[in-house]
Amino acid sequence: MRILYFSEGDTVHDRRFLSTARKAGHEVWHLRMGGRPSSAGGNPSQGWRVESLGGHALCPWPDRLRLHAFRRVLRRIRPDIVHAGPVQTCGFLAALSGFHPLLLMSWGSDVLVEAERGPIARWVTRFAVRHADRIVCDCRTVRDRVVGRWGYPAERVIVFPWGTDLDRFRPAPSALGLRRRLGWEGKPVVIHTRAFERIYGIETLIESIRRVAERNPEVRFLLLGDGSLRPRIERFIRGHRLEGGVHLAGRVPHESLPDHFNESDVYLSCSLSDGTSVSLLEAMACGLPVVVSDLPSNREWVQPGANGWLFPKGNAAAAAEAILAACGDTAHREQMKMANRALVKERADWAGNSRLLLQVYEQLFAEFHSRAEHRR
Repeated sequence: MRILYFSEGDTVHDRRFLSTARKAGHEVWHLRMGGRPSSAGGNPSQGWRVESLGGHALCPWPDRLRLHAFRRVLRRIRPDIVHAGPVQTCGFLAALSGFHPLLLMSWGSDVLVEAERGPIARWVTRFAVRHADRIVCDCRTVRDRVVGRWGYPAERVIVFPWGTDLDRFRPAPSALGLRRRLGWEGKPVVIHTRAFERIYGIETLIESIRRVAERNPEVRFLLLGDGSLRPRIERFIRGHRLEGGVHLAGRVPHESLPDHFNESDVYLSCSLSDGTSVSLLEAMACGLPVVVSDLPSNREWVQPGANGWLFPKGNAAAAAEAILAACGDTAHREQMKMANRALVKERADWAGNSRLLLQVYEQLFAEFHSRAEHRR
């Protein structure tokens, strides 16, 4: 079948979905919300075609010109299924077009946060949700919000974690030699891989680092990624003389993430909102105990004392206490490693979970193909 996958950009997660559909033998197009418009761009090395509607990728609401452009793409490609998300941008535009079948995909915070930013956001979310033929999301928290807040039928919501590649993300010796290069041998290392943006609790992160450094200056923090708040982080580190305990590694290739996890002892996320975080799953797959904010989605994965620690979101003092506890609890680290690896293997193996996505495609295709035949 022909699948038009519509998203805001080109992330590791996008490529994972695209690759799954392509390997199953489907014709796949990746339509991106932003960038320069293209007529029929190819991506032969990866097996799918790339197109763009043009304009700014993060324009708050799709405009009429984009709607016309999207409909032109539909007429040219004539897809069997449109798979679109996040909800308020790509999902809303796909819903406005009137195309069916529409598989709407939530990215987590679009439903949990963006949908409540005001009356327009609520209307846009409701419109997109109610015009979707199926909704796919990565945790029960998002499903419950879609059903309870927006009245979508529960039986048409498909939940599966986006998961991780267990062959790549696993406990193993690191090839980086990072501890040696930084002079961190024998020190407890805490890794953070979320973007430097407000939604990921960056203020909580840096204040918790300061508090930990006061109590245990041996703890080291490995911060991966980048974002608009990087200058704020850099000023804070300099202002509190934390340079010796914090390493800003910047953006690293996704292929090197397993090595970075395996250089570390504890995973940390201070996010203020989340679906099922793929970063969390990747860290757990590598056997790391985790310290994460107490969100409903995180409670689906973390049992305090068994495989990690939870702290109230936005509470830097509680986050620091949890980090100190995690770094000091070496006795249970091996037990937590096995528990986290087993949990991810059971519930978040992408090789298995991706089959659910293909089943949804097949169900939608069969359902709407049958209706079309009946109308004839």
